[in-house]
Amino acid sequence: MHRPAETPGMIDETVEEIREMQTHSSSVVAVKAAEALRELLDRDYPTTEEYLVDLDRNASALRRANPSHASLHTTQREIVDEVESADPASVSEAKELTEAAIDRVIETVERAKREAAANAAERLDDGMTILTHDYSSTVLEAIERAAADGTHLTVHVTEARPRYLGRKAVRALAAIDRVEPTLLVDSAAGTVLDRCDAAVFGMTCIVEDTYHNRVGTFPIAATAAELAVPVEVVGSSSKIIDRGGFQFENEFRPASEVMREPAEGFAIENPAYDATPVHLLDRVITDEGVRTY
Repeated sequence: MHRPAETPGMIDETVEEIREMQTHSSSVVAVKAAEALRELLDRDYPTTEEYLVDLDRNASALRRANPSHASLHTTQREIVDEVESADPASVSEAKELTEAAIDRVIETVERAKREAAANAAERLDDGMTILTHDYSSTVLEAIERAAADGTHLTVHVTEARPRYLGRKAVRALAAIDRVEPTLLVDSAAGTVLDRCDAAVFGMTCIVEDTYHNRVGTFPIAATAAELAVPVEVVGSSSKIIDRGGFQFENEFRPASEVMREPAEGFAIENPAYDATPVHLLDRVITDEGVRTY
């Protein structure tokens, strides 16, 4: 009896790659996962039902590979739902629907990121001083857009241990005309926040009343609120989950990233993200506009 291929090759490899994509933006992860489903288009399936089972199984494996990324969850779910709801009459029709859904999802993710960055750029005025944390490709795009339009910005970039992503951001900013970037450790944020016009962060996701982002965001947001510095978050609207369907799961990295020596008599925790109550946010800027809390 002919059986569809299990999940070897490209998709299994992609699942492992996504599991390891800790320093990439969630939009990059979502696009890579969507592209991985194209592998199914080259497989043989005796029935439409078996194709749909394999599509759902692979999409589920990709979602589980990085349970902290809401956009990965929503885009994979959208692809499967779009194909299943069309009730394809044949395997070839199901594959055509899958390809169209993949194309639509990728275009939507990339457009949403561009539009969120464009909306955020409009809020960056000439001469502003802002603080941003670690690395957000959407925040970087917003700054680059604003600078290209003639806006001069001073940008303080805070960096958290042990991933050291702030230096990746500050190097990118250093290459942009009209931007004066400075790198500092995140624990020093309080020494510059009172000179900032806003703290501008990227977004991993917002689930109901909690904003999840790279570890170190929460104490900076709390300090900004104490100093009456506006906190703005930039990202795609697909990362905002108002109710049900997605449960954020933090990622805990290896203890060896924090300390190479053996931990004798104590434990080491190395979370990738922290949780900030949304009441500490002044506004969230997405492709759909501005949300206030």
